[in-house]
Amino acid sequence: MMQWEKLLSLKRYGDAKERKRNEQDDTRLGFEVDYDRIIFSSAFRSLQDKTQVIPFSKTDFVHTRLTHSLEVSVVGRSIGRLVGKQVLEKHPYLKDLGYQMNDFGAIVAAAALSHDIGNPPFGHSGEKAIGEYFSRGNGQQYREQLTDKEWQDLIDFEGNANGLKVLCADRPGVKGGLRLSYATLGAFMKYPKESLPKKPTKCIEDKKYGFFQADKIFFNEVVEDLGLIEKKNPEGISFKRHPLTFLVEAADDICYSIIDFEDGIKLGLVAEAEAIEILMELVKDSINKNKYDQLTTSEDRISYLRALSINTLIWDAVQVFMKNEEAILKGKYSSSLTDDSKFVNQLKDIIKISVADIYQSKGVIMKEIIGYKVIASLLDVFITAFNNKSKGEASEYDKLILKQLPDIFLLEKETVYQRLLHISHFVSLLTDGRALQLYKMINGERE
Repeated sequence: MMQWEKLLSLKRYGDAKERKRNEQDDTRLGFEVDYDRIIFSSAFRSLQDKTQVIPFSKTDFVHTRLTHSLEVSVVGRSIGRLVGKQVLEKHPYLKDLGYQMNDFGAIVAAAALSHDIGNPPFGHSGEKAIGEYFSRGNGQQYREQLTDKEWQDLIDFEGNANGLKVLCADRPGVKGGLRLSYATLGAFMKYPKESLPKKPTKCIEDKKYGFFQADKIFFNEVVEDLGLIEKKNPEGISFKRHPLTFLVEAADDICYSIIDFEDGIKLGLVAEAEAIEILMELVKDSINKNKYDQLTTSEDRISYLRALSINTLIWDAVQVFMKNEEAILKGKYSSSLTDDSKFVNQLKDIIKISVADIYQSKGVIMKEIIGYKVIASLLDVFITAFNNKSKGEASEYDKLILKQLPDIFLLEKETVYQRLLHISHFVSLLTDGRALQLYKMINGERE
């Protein structure tokens, strides 16, 4: 059974001694430092030019990865604090150790802030584009030089594993990446397993994978410190989730369900009358009809229903978590909190409409098609140049291409796997705009 005092670890990479909660300075608490380090990182800033779902609109505001991440963080902080209050009441010994309600909120907020930090440009198709470059494109030539798990890392490129690399990757003079607390890293890891075996069970934590082979040693250090429950599988490393991961996931589910829906309404992709009917089902027990009837604009009506819906789902997620808290600590809970929500049917209706009218809209599909072409081209050119340089065979063209790499990506990599992952990581951190700019340059197009 997992123990909260271990799960709330303040340890950071390289610490020589234990960080005890009751010895911390509450004006600069470690969990809040995590939030600061993430928000000031270049990888987080780049999310301002990465598409969430709907391509950037010239006529109305829609969410980017950055605004989405900030909103998920705000919702996550609220859920974390509400859960923290009840966990401390249930386990009062944690108060004696110095833990406070806001600690839970700070951990979830920081993990939620970074939940999309490893996602490639051009939305979710970016992950698939990287994977298919190796499984179907010119990257197939490297298969025989990699182990099965190294190959799976690439053909099934995963934004969650890439996010962990962003947060923890070493480089000269910078050990442990952002050096976040292990509690925050644990809450961040939605899928604490390696890429193979793929989907060994139907449990939520086995749906995808959470770390690359290159980061396995660090991953093992974190999960050991936190006391996560290992799933005995001779074929691969796999653990049960950190309990607070369920809260990060719930915050994300709530935001993308409701706020993507709101974006679709604003852009006319979803009929307002249909949207209001569904949202009313979510908020019928909390809505102030008099206040609602006084709202005269579509934007104000939808905004009011959105705020009420999010609040309703926050409280519901807290109730589901606390109902299952003991099972979660024992590693016996394997669903998402929203799957067990009493509003699950309303959420399914929202997702069904979003898939049909938003995610499959012409603009979204066009963005994904462009993303496939751009990412495959960039991977091909940069991998070729990087490998040729490592072999001492770089052409003059290769040298010009490599001048486009930031200094931190010019580091030598010993193995083929490390080089392929290194360039994939570079491409994944590009913004939509920078990726398109590089693509045009490589293809001889002027801006």
